[in-house]
Amino acid sequence: YKAINLSTLQGMAEAQQLSKIGINELIEAGFISSSQLGKILGNGNLTAKLEVEAHAFSKSAEAAIQAVGGTVVKL
Repeated sequence: YKAINLSTLQGMAEAQQLSKIGINELIEAGFISSSQLGKILGNGNLTAKLEVEAHAFSKSAEAAIQAVGGTVVKL
């Protein structure tokens, strides 16, 4: 898995006004390649309410996404 932190998702959400971040958005931003699996890790603060799509989530990342009203979608 390629690790992506909550702080990265927050930065993407702010910069691009996103409410959903999926694999395609992560590939377009250059965080993973189309052949890689993405795992969301709980480092950093998340304040944006996001629907996040990834192959795996750490428990802390899942809890943080849900705590701000977001949704976790496991692929």
